[in-house]
Amino acid sequence: MEKNSEITSVKQRFGIIGNSPLLNHAIKVALQVAQTDMTVLITGESGSGKESFSKIIHNLSPRKHGQFIAVNCGAIPEGTIDSELFGHEKGSFTGAHDARRGYFEVTNGGTIFLDEIGEMPLSTQARLLRVLENGEFLRVGSSKVQKTDVRVVAATNVNLMRKVETSKFREDLYYRLNTVPIFVPPLRERGMDIDLLFRKFASDFAEKYRVKPITLNEEAKAILLKYRFPGNIRQLKNLVDQISVLSSENKIITAEDLEHYLPVERGNLPMLYRKDQESTDGFSERDLLYKVLFDMKKDMSELKKLVLNMLKETHEPEELLKDHKELFNDMDKHSHASHLLLDAKKEDTVPEILISSPSEKEEEVEDIIHEAAEDDLSLDKKEKELIVKALRKNNNKRKYAAQDLGISERTLYRKIKHYDLEDNY
Repeated sequence: MEKNSEITSVKQRFGIIGNSPLLNHAIKVALQVAQTDMTVLITGESGSGKESFSKIIHNLSPRKHGQFIAVNCGAIPEGTIDSELFGHEKGSFTGAHDARRGYFEVTNGGTIFLDEIGEMPLSTQARLLRVLENGEFLRVGSSKVQKTDVRVVAATNVNLMRKVETSKFREDLYYRLNTVPIFVPPLRERGMDIDLLFRKFASDFAEKYRVKPITLNEEAKAILLKYRFPGNIRQLKNLVDQISVLSSENKIITAEDLEHYLPVERGNLPMLYRKDQESTDGFSERDLLYKVLFDMKKDMSELKKLVLNMLKETHEPEELLKDHKELFNDMDKHSHASHLLLDAKKEDTVPEILISSPSEKEEEVEDIIHEAAEDDLSLDKKEKELIVKALRKNNNKRKYAAQDLGISERTLYRKIKHYDLEDNY
């Protein structure tokens, strides 16, 4: 109970909004490590709030009266980062008109936060490792060893171990930095925290500009909670500010209003799949794979039936086979016709069965079409199950069910009618 009150106190002091278990765990680890001088590596996506945790660690540590400096390693050019971090002597390079102290010298007795540590050049990584190992460094252009007592808190939004495997990040530095890891969860994994943050940002904007704050109706809130927010908290704040400015007349935001402001997501799995959703009301990984493969397999079945019907009706099957033999490469290998077609490809000949009597040819074709039709029935059954799941999950609201399924509302209406689901949904 005491630990929970301590976490709540930290949230209030540093302006952290949210109650998700992952967020609370990250704060708990920060509290535990703050009293030590151990190196900390904070991981998490861009915009998830990693710098806030570096400030928690510094301000709750014995170094809180020392200086705190945040350095974005990805924003400093490779040619000047050594000078920025470790300083330089006069005349050490073109433009070095005076000697300069670096961040590690300036923050002696304090904390330095190295953001985007994965972008640090290999040569600078070697210098940093020396500081972490024995507190020593050299200014650029100097041979005199300098001493410093600095605590390093690093952060990254990339997988450093993958960079280690590709020799883009030093393995010894990785393990030296990763003494205590802290994972800051992305916004999409924080559940109702999204709604809390939305209301907080809306209230802040309204107070700043003395206007009425925007609010979401229930349907709009449901869409907001399902959105992935690749830009995390930063993106959410920008979204709230944008809506607050442009919705000067209507302060109650509907689902249609919100969708106008949300950018189209690209390059991510649809939100119907989440690792923690394996219940009957959600979608499992298997369901998602069925959905992705459904259209591909169905298209192939249709193509096969089309070609086989052409073979059945044409008077010149030899020409068609010679031109399009590759279409039959993945036919059922247990089918006699399949073996004949594969043999035709090898020998560049046409199987006898397809140029013999019409009745024999039709019998083979009908067998294969029958197999394809059975495949279609099983695929239709799976598609029907997915549609029913989506409708149940979204309380029979077809608009949101269509979004989960990745199809248009018009397509969903057509499929509901096709599977005779109108009476039930």
